Amino acid sequence: MYDIHQIRADFPILERTVYGKPLVYLDNGATTQKPRCVVEAITNEYYNTNANVHRGVHFLSQQATELHEASRETVRRFIGARSTNEIVFTRGTTESINLLAATFCPSQMQAGDEVIVSVMEHHSNIVPWQLQAMQRGIVLRVIPMDDQGNLLTDEYERLFSPRTKLVSIAHVSNVLGTVNPVREMIATAHAHGVPVLVDGAQSIPHMPVDVQALDADFYVFSGHKVYGPTGVGVLYGKEAWLDKLPPYQGGGEMIQHVSFEKTTFNELPFKFEAGTPDYIGTTGLAKALDYVSALGMDNIAAYEHGLTAYALQRLGEIPGMRIFGEAKERGGVISFLVGNIHHFDMGTLLDRLGIAVRTGHHCAQPLMTRLGIEGTVRASFGLYNTREEVDALVAGIERVRKMF
Repeated sequence: MYDIHQIRADFPILERTVYGKPLVYLDNGATTQKPRCVVEAITNEYYNTNANVHRGVHFLSQQATELHEASRETVRRFIGARSTNEIVFTRGTTESINLLAATFCPSQMQAGDEVIVSVMEHHSNIVPWQLQAMQRGIVLRVIPMDDQGNLLTDEYERLFSPRTKLVSIAHVSNVLGTVNPVREMIATAHAHGVPVLVDGAQSIPHMPVDVQALDADFYVFSGHKVYGPTGVGVLYGKEAWLDKLPPYQGGGEMIQHVSFEKTTFNELPFKFEAGTPDYIGTTGLAKALDYVSALGMDNIAAYEHGLTAYALQRLGEIPGMRIFGEAKERGGVISFLVGNIHHFDMGTLLDRLGIAVRTGHHCAQPLMTRLGIEGTVRASFGLYNTREEVDALVAGIERVRKMF
């Protein structure tokens, strides 16, 4: 049973008020709130097991190391990876993509070689490749979309050439909510002999993900978007690919032997984990993944699908409402504008009613250009949101609309 009242009780922040109004938190696309069990796991480790991991021979270090590596196994199991060697801990989706760009391009690409991205990418999946374009002369090719927010897969296939070396695409758009057909897009790329990186920041919290079933070569996500702590994330990579790539940073843990003449590097995944890892954060991430697993990712997906459908219906009743993104397959993200009300004004006034939404370009300015707008208001749902909160959002928008 999906007991929404019990679930909400697991998140103490949902009980607070803002400006004297009950908090309605609809900014889950930016970050999710944390269940009590995650915070308690972090506190417990700091108070009882805090010691630097690996290399230490004393009891606390060994305990901390066991927790850290158990967290890696939790991630492996959660995404269906073949081996923990394929699970690299990072600071989040952004660092994971930067790691790939900084290691893949120098080792696998030459000037004039191409990376395919889409028009709906987050800046984190555009700018790292542009940095490599400036430094190494690689070229970005962009998959267009239709007016409903669906990527044009026929155009996608036509972008491939002998110079295409990588495809890097979002699983779910953080603006439109579009769930891209990544399995099919990966199969297309593989037919051309091209590997694929999938940005899973907006998919991992909302649906089951099996990287082997998708056949993704790389898959990245952030802990804080899946009810875990900030500053920790994951880069999954097929072991054969990670073996080919050079280290990202130098320092402790990623080395096997150092001399002034030569350094040899550690085995996977430690080759990509220079320095002291956020071993407390990985424990929090594992606890968050255990939490959503206990609820059931299929149950979460079904609940959020129903909630999103209800929100689309209710929002569609508001005069002057413009919702961006009409893809058939979509997640719990709704971006909108109402009449000529500026998105910043709408967000600011909703905030005074206790309703937290996101406003602006959502780190997707090329998509905004494609839509012909500067920004939107974005309501994004999590596993603890309710129809009553949707009703509060609708009532808040109506109140703001009448003010204008």
